[in-house]
Amino acid sequence: MTNFDRTHIWHPYTSITNPLPTYPVKSASGSRLTLEDGTELIDGMSSWWCAIHGYNHPVLNAAAETQLGKMSHVMFGGLTHEPAIRLARQLVELTPDPLQYIFFSDSGSVSVDVALKMALQFWHNQGRPEKHRMLTVYGGYHGDTFGAMSVCDPITGMHKLFSGAVNKHLFAPRPEPQFGSTLTATDLEPIQQLLETHNNEIAAMILEPIVQGAGGMWFYSAEYLNAVAQLCKKYDVLLILDEIATGFGRTGKLFASEHAGITPDIMCLGKALTGGYMSLAATLCNERVRDGISANDGILMHGPTFMANPLACNIASASIDLLLKSDWQQKVATIEQQLTHELGKYCSHDAVADIRVLGAIGVVELHKQIDIAEAQKAFVAAGVWIRPFGKLAYLMPPYTINTTDLSKLTSAIGLILE
Repeated sequence: MTNFDRTHIWHPYTSITNPLPTYPVKSASGSRLTLEDGTELIDGMSSWWCAIHGYNHPVLNAAAETQLGKMSHVMFGGLTHEPAIRLARQLVELTPDPLQYIFFSDSGSVSVDVALKMALQFWHNQGRPEKHRMLTVYGGYHGDTFGAMSVCDPITGMHKLFSGAVNKHLFAPRPEPQFGSTLTATDLEPIQQLLETHNNEIAAMILEPIVQGAGGMWFYSAEYLNAVAQLCKKYDVLLILDEIATGFGRTGKLFASEHAGITPDIMCLGKALTGGYMSLAATLCNERVRDGISANDGILMHGPTFMANPLACNIASASIDLLLKSDWQQKVATIEQQLTHELGKYCSHDAVADIRVLGAIGVVELHKQIDIAEAQKAFVAAGVWIRPFGKLAYLMPPYTINTTDLSKLTSAIGLILE
């Protein structure tokens, strides 16, 4: 099995002719993965941050089984169904009040593409087609489709190869003030200058609120985010917040934008939306964006085949209920405290450049690039699943993880420091 996998199947961000090792998974339950050879691994990644309730959860299993008995899929063009309506109602209630209108899609990257389309179509329908560029910051990551790639970091990101093929947008410096710090007089100058100079051509600003995820696991000031939101209003630029990685409690707030007390014009959700069971995403917007897109009988030109998949919607609805009925805030706070204490012991290590913790996210940044293949071999031998990238070894465990398992994860980080 593994030989066929190695020679015929591409895995993400790897070569198919010289692939990284892969470890066959037989089953998963709670916060543990069981490999085909019987090895048990404590999962520190929540399967790229989405399995917030852990694996094989009886409530989510039941939601899947119940929906399977009715229908697994039906096209959303000209039809609708109760799971989508129920989930939409939940999302409208959960998100800030102005976000009342929802477009479902099948992945986070696509939800970003939809958000960009919304912004472009909004201004086109206002008779302002010259407002066709996006503004964002360096260090960001928004997905791997062409629209999403165009607003990812074009220099240090994963898509430099495609720089000549994607749309050219405007980039401000990465927000330097760290989370919890106060803004200085000069922190906003670069972005204010770009808005002042280019506001007549900028359709929207897109940001990952508070946490820049796959672009570098950087946690920036809530004051910065709040100030940027005010600048967008001043210069009449739409604000898009990509909450795909941060939504549903990961930073200690239900949505990371709550740290700054702001509401975007457009919000993207994904990843933990279904608790890691199926791919599903949503793009929400306010009344102004809705009316702008719909002016002159405007039609939003997007329609994924598996849009609002009933099976995914039913599981997502159950996942949201499960989250809200749990004491998720206390669980995330407890994880944050433990990560702060246990990762903090690496602060003085010569190999460590920085340590950052926010909510259920713990990051150890090294001075040098990590050899991923060797690191994962060491992690698996230690009974944990951690997937580093670049100079970063980080943890984003399920909220349901116990303190003993989390300690094993934090201890395992020490393996790569040597």
